[in-house]
Amino acid sequence: MRINAAVLHEMGANHPYAASKPLKIEQLELDPPGPGEVLVQIHAAGLCHSDLSVINGSRPRPMPMAIGHEAAGVVQQLGAGVDDLAVGDHVVMVFMPSCGHCLPCSEGRPALCEPGAAANGKGVLLSGETRLHDHDHGDIHHHLGCSAFADHAVVSRRSLVKVDKDLPLEQAALFGCAVLTGVGAVVNTAKVQAGQTVVVIGLGGVGLAALLGALSCGAAQVIAVDISEDKLKLATELGATAAVNAAAPDAVEQVRALTNGGADFAFEFAGVARALESAYKMTRRGGTTVTAGLPSPDAALGLNIVSLVAEERTVKGSYIGTCVPVRDVPRYISLFKAGRLPVDKLVSGVIPLDEINAGFDRLHDGSVVRLLVGFGE
Repeated sequence: MRINAAVLHEMGANHPYAASKPLKIEQLELDPPGPGEVLVQIHAAGLCHSDLSVINGSRPRPMPMAIGHEAAGVVQQLGAGVDDLAVGDHVVMVFMPSCGHCLPCSEGRPALCEPGAAANGKGVLLSGETRLHDHDHGDIHHHLGCSAFADHAVVSRRSLVKVDKDLPLEQAALFGCAVLTGVGAVVNTAKVQAGQTVVVIGLGGVGLAALLGALSCGAAQVIAVDISEDKLKLATELGATAAVNAAAPDAVEQVRALTNGGADFAFEFAGVARALESAYKMTRRGGTTVTAGLPSPDAALGLNIVSLVAEERTVKGSYIGTCVPVRDVPRYISLFKAGRLPVDKLVSGVIPLDEINAGFDRLHDGSVVRLLVGFGE
């Protein structure tokens, strides 16, 4: 079938993207789903910094590539062997397919699936196949097994989680990346307990989802840190107990004063080494620093090793919120329905596919939290 998709042919375009237009809206040929695959009609797809990092080249991927990885849609066709979904089911896409058989999957850590990571790096589906083609450029690579900035996509069954039909698809899309990553970092990676203190650095969609997750866990203090006063204001409206501008020369001292010597947990989502160093300094003796930010591959962390040892501090990475998607997506949706995880407030607006380059300008300059590309019914 013929589909419309946003295709990136070359990384590193100049900003503003509305002028340089790195993403071209093109008609592609989409193959039917192969064994273990599913054809999904996309209804909503979120613009994320992980997409932006491919556009600007800080996370190199094979080109050309149809990008986008945070989405929700409706099942249209099932490949051979897919017997636990039906046409018409609503699904959320997860950008790390899990094979279920490798060592991390066997240990209950599907976010670290080895075949899934290898497929994502090569720009193919979990099967190793490519289902997107262009008359002039041949095969088009898949982005993280999803290629969600398109009206339809063929993905591995292991990239999908079925969700209730009563959840609007524009809201469901957030649960595949922003919510899994942010809330999961708090709940799964750090295991924050009621009464503990938390600081969140970087208030994009993932960071604000983490803030909501910390509040849902019953954290006594949740301090928001960012350079954007608008995002700090939104964080306060969402329930942050305090807000600190990261640009302030005494930002670390402010947080330590607010937490009586440092937070139990600091979460860094800015994707900047300096922000991670600040997060480490904002924790107390025995505190834990969790990072889910993805800086450029050559970024390095400067750490005071004596404090790491003598103060028994912990620094942890968190990928997709250390998630088990089939367990966590329904749990987080239940919290949302109960009013304890109001992630719908993170949506800054919905744009058509042909405005996607301008949308990434807004994400780049920090003026939005989560923009969605909407495809209608």
